[in-house]
Amino acid sequence: MKIQDLLKKDLMLLDLQAITKEAAIDEMITNLVEKDIVHDFETFKKGIMAREEQMTTGLGDGIAMPHAKNIVVAEPAVLFAKSSKGVDYASLDGQPTDLFFMIAAPQGANDTHLAALAELSQYLLKDGFADKLRAARTPEEVIAVFDAASEKADAEAVVAPVEGQDFIVAVTACTTGIAHTYMAEESLKKVAAEMGVAIKVETNGASGVGNKLTADDIAKAKGVIIAADKAVDMPRFNGKPLVNRPVADGIKKTEELINIILEGKADTYVAKEGEASVQSEEKLSAGQAFYKHLMSGVSQMLPFVIGGGIMIALAFLFDNILGVPKDQLGNLGSYHEISSTFMKIGQAAFGFMIPVFAGYVAYSIAEKPGMVAGFVAGAIASNGLAYGKIAYAAGGEATSGLSGVPSGFLGALVGGFLAGYLVLALKKYVKVPRSLEGAKSILILPLFGTILTGLLMLAVNIPMSAINTALNDFLNGLSGSSAVLLGLLVGGMMAVDMGGPINKAAYVFGTGTLAASVTSGGSIVMAAVMAGGMVPPLAVFVATLLNKDKFTSEERDSGLTNIIMGLSFITEGAIPFAAADPARAIPSFIAGSALAGGLVGLAGIKLMAPHGGIFVIALTSNPFLYLAFVLIGAVVSGVLFGYLRKAK
Repeated sequence: MKIQDLLKKDLMLLDLQAITKEAAIDEMITNLVEKDIVHDFETFKKGIMAREEQMTTGLGDGIAMPHAKNIVVAEPAVLFAKSSKGVDYASLDGQPTDLFFMIAAPQGANDTHLAALAELSQYLLKDGFADKLRAARTPEEVIAVFDAASEKADAEAVVAPVEGQDFIVAVTACTTGIAHTYMAEESLKKVAAEMGVAIKVETNGASGVGNKLTADDIAKAKGVIIAADKAVDMPRFNGKPLVNRPVADGIKKTEELINIILEGKADTYVAKEGEASVQSEEKLSAGQAFYKHLMSGVSQMLPFVIGGGIMIALAFLFDNILGVPKDQLGNLGSYHEISSTFMKIGQAAFGFMIPVFAGYVAYSIAEKPGMVAGFVAGAIASNGLAYGKIAYAAGGEATSGLSGVPSGFLGALVGGFLAGYLVLALKKYVKVPRSLEGAKSILILPLFGTILTGLLMLAVNIPMSAINTALNDFLNGLSGSSAVLLGLLVGGMMAVDMGGPINKAAYVFGTGTLAASVTSGGSIVMAAVMAGGMVPPLAVFVATLLNKDKFTSEERDSGLTNIIMGLSFITEGAIPFAAADPARAIPSFIAGSALAGGLVGLAGIKLMAPHGGIFVIALTSNPFLYLAFVLIGAVVSGVLFGYLRKAK
C-alpha cells in the first residue's frame, strides 16, 4: 500500500485556521468525523492526546504527524493539512509547524497501512520535499508531489560502503513505531551521507523489524547507535562501541551521535546474562520504578475491573428493577435468572483482576519469566492461602491446612513485586552451562520463581490478610466524619494532576476498595473518586460560561467540549487550562473536587462501577443526589477559577 492510497483528497485542509496545537488537532479531527472516517470525536482525540503526552509528534522543520490507532476509526486514512499562519505545536525544534499529517488507523487492523506510513516518514526529511508540499495549491498537486517522490525512490540504488570508508550501524524505535522510528532512520542516513559515513539502519516499527542488521553488519561496524524509546534486541551488540539515546536524539542530534562513534567516545557494550531489552541510560529512582511497575499492573487489570464490576453492578440493578421478595434479599443480584447470569459472568471476569494485576507487576520487573510467579502470587492473595492455622476465616474460627482470608489487592501488590524481584535475582545469580541457557528463561526461572514466590506468599498472606480485613472493615463501616474526610482526600487528589501519579493513586485506591465491596452495594470511596474526577472539566465549562471576557474564543469552544469529558469521567479534559494557568486553575479544581468527594462521603453514596461517569449513574445508590454533588463541586470550582483568572 502506497501513502497515496491513504491520502484522501476530500480530507485535505489546505488552509488550516487554528493557531494553537489543540485547536489544530480539533480542526483535523472534526474533518475526519464529518467525512465518516472517525465515529467519535472525543474518543479519537483522547487517543491523539495520549500519544502527544508520551512525546510530541511535532517532528521539527515545520512538520507534525499526530496519530492514533483507535476503535472508533472506520478505515485507515491520512489527513494532510497546511497552515499559512503556523501553529505553536511544541515541536522538537521549538519552531512553528505548518505541515500536518494526521494518521487514523483502525484498532485491530492489519499492518499493510504501516508500510505506507513508514514511506511517508521517510519522504518528509528528504531535501526539498516539504517545500514542494508547501507550494502545492490543490489536492491533486499534493498527490503529484508524492507520486514524483515515489518514482524517484524506486529508481535510487543502494550505495554500498567503499573500501576505507567508516561504517556504522543503528537501530531506531519509538513507542508506537509509526512516525519517529522512520524519521530517525532517514535523519541518520541523511547526515551520515553528508559526513561521508556509510550506515545501515534497522527500524523496529509497528509493522515489524525492517532492514534487520546481520551478524556480518555488526562485526564490520565501527560502532552502534541506538535511538530508541522501547526495548530492542541488545545482546547481539556485545563488545561493540555503543551509544544509547532516545529516538528524538536520532532525529535532532544525529551528527553528535555519529561523531561519538567516529571519535571513539562510545562505551563498549557488555551484554548482561539473560538481557533482551534496552535499558534507559537514565536510571529510575526507587519511586519512579515503583510507579512504573504499579501502573503496568493497573493498566492490565482495569479492563477486568471495569468489565466484571459493571456486569456485577447490572446484576444488582436488574434485581432491584424486577423486584426481590423480602425473604430473598440475601440473594439480591442472583435472584432472577438474568441477574444470576450477569453475576456469574461478572464474577468470572472480576476473579482475574488480582492475579492479572500481580502478574503484570512482576512482568514489568522481570519480563516473561516473572509473569507466572506473579500470577501465582496474585492467585494466592485472592484465595487467602496461608501457613497452618494462623489465618482465620470470616467467622472467626481457626482454619486448618493452607486456607485463610484473602489479602486482596494489597496482598497482590506485595506479591507482584516479590515475584518480580525474586525472578530478577534468579536471572542474575543462577548460572547455567551455555547449552542450557535457552532452557533458563522457559523452565528454570519460571519453575524456581514460582516455588519461591509461592512459599513466601503463604507467609506474606498472614499479615496482609489482617491488614486487608481491617481496611475492608473500616471501608464498610464508613460513615459520618470518617467518610467525609476520606471523600475530601480522594476527591481532591483527583484534581491535583488530573491523570498523573496523584490522580492515579486515588483511582487505584478506589478500585481496590471496589473489589471488596462491589457485591455488598458498592464503594463510597469509588463514588468519591469518580465525583472528584468529573469536576475539573465541568468546572472549565462553568468558568468559560460565566467569565467570557477572561477566555479566548478557542478556550470557550474547548469549554463546551469539556461538558462531555466531565460527564464521561475524563478528568484530562481540564489539563490544557491547568497547564496554562496552574496557580489559579489547580487550587480551584481541587476545592470543587474535594467538596464533591466530601459530600458523597457525607451522604454515604456508594458506586458499583469503576468508570463511566454519567453512563453508570444508575449504578450509584442515589443517582440524583450524586449528580447534584458533582454539579455543586463543578460550580464552586468554576466560579473560583473564573474569579481568580486574569482577563485576556
